[in-house]
Amino acid sequence: MTVLAFVLGVLILALGLGISIALHEIGHLVPAKLFGVRVTQYMIGFGPTILSRTRGETEYGLKAIPLGGYIRMIGMFPPHKGDPEGTVREDSTGFLQQMSNDAKEWEATQYGPDELHRTFSALSVPKKLVVMLGGPTMNLLISIVLMAIMVTGVGLPAVTPKVASVSECVVPADAPPDTSCEGRPEAPALAAGIRPDDLLVSIDGHDIRTWADVTTAVRAAGDREVPVVVERDGKQITLRATPIVDARPVLDDQGNVVRDADGTIRTEQVGFLGVAGTPDLVPASPAVVPQMAWDAFVGTARIIVTLPMRLIDVAKAAFGPGERDPNGPIGVVGVSRLAGEIASAEEPGFELKQKTGTMLSVLASLNMALFVFNLVPLMPLDGGHVAGALVEGARRFLARLRGRPDPGPVDMSKLLPLTNAVAVLLLVMTVLLVYADIVKPVTLFGG
Repeated sequence: MTVLAFVLGVLILALGLGISIALHEIGHLVPAKLFGVRVTQYMIGFGPTILSRTRGETEYGLKAIPLGGYIRMIGMFPPHKGDPEGTVREDSTGFLQQMSNDAKEWEATQYGPDELHRTFSALSVPKKLVVMLGGPTMNLLISIVLMAIMVTGVGLPAVTPKVASVSECVVPADAPPDTSCEGRPEAPALAAGIRPDDLLVSIDGHDIRTWADVTTAVRAAGDREVPVVVERDGKQITLRATPIVDARPVLDDQGNVVRDADGTIRTEQVGFLGVAGTPDLVPASPAVVPQMAWDAFVGTARIIVTLPMRLIDVAKAAFGPGERDPNGPIGVVGVSRLAGEIASAEEPGFELKQKTGTMLSVLASLNMALFVFNLVPLMPLDGGHVAGALVEGARRFLARLRGRPDPGPVDMSKLLPLTNAVAVLLLVMTVLLVYADIVKPVTLFGG
């Protein structure tokens, strides 16, 4: 059953990633067709074609290696301008220019003069931006939708008012977990008769809905005797508890422990009861999604910006005795392994709801990574075409200001050497991550 669950997890991830790639390419395809560009191919995957069908002027298909996708538009590079008779083209004198020339001549064979107006290079700058940003934007929307489903349907990690444990005694806030209770006062919750699995209904007349309500009510009670209503075995029971005023950690607005600059836990004298809530996933308001998406974007961007150093760390771990950074880059093999571990995990408290939330989180993170990575302003990534369109727009704007002729579209074919170099680096990165994911995998439970 565990092996089957592992395989199921990998298949779910593959399906989710495949749908994400397909929608990414649709984000390019739809605006390109709306703007009149002739799209000759819409493909999911790379390598040999295993299935395809032509509808209208576009071939739709699947390829053997499902690690990406693409659409092919005619006229990605602008055609040659007419040369005066008897002159020799400049691009025939150098290897780099010849590479550009060959690419444009090959493209010119894919369409006739009557279709020049249907080429990508003939689009206005705003339309080029819409076409090239359509793919990454689709991944951003997928990520946000998955986050919204996770937040409102599955829930976010929270501590519920159901009592998970009751302290036996009062110990300092910074005491180790194995601190003995010898000579220490009995915890007020234990003295009041509160038991594990009790659901806290109200404390000192304050209704309890979240664990934050428990903290607020107990700390405000001081050392007064207060009524504590609990639900036990379907019945509500009123108990009497007298919290102890003790030095407890200061909490911020999110309920996190506040520390001083030196790392010391900041404390305050407040009421202490001695109960711990039950960790669970609790549905939250969709209003938290924008901040969650922004945090994911910033975190992913930091990884992308520091990617060279992080890859060096991955290589050191893969070929040396060090351990992988669990928050570092991970390849498709590693993500597939994590998906399998999520589906097959048998850890206490990690049930179907937790597995569903974690899988949604992984897919949302993958789509955010696709969004951010494709914005990198290097060919062959979408961001490279976006950068070219922005440069084109700036050139045309400056030409208008100076009263000069339109300089025309930017010839991205001149960047083919850099494009090929980036493609090689991406291939090396992929191979490195695959190797690291095999020999030094990042695991879900650190095992």
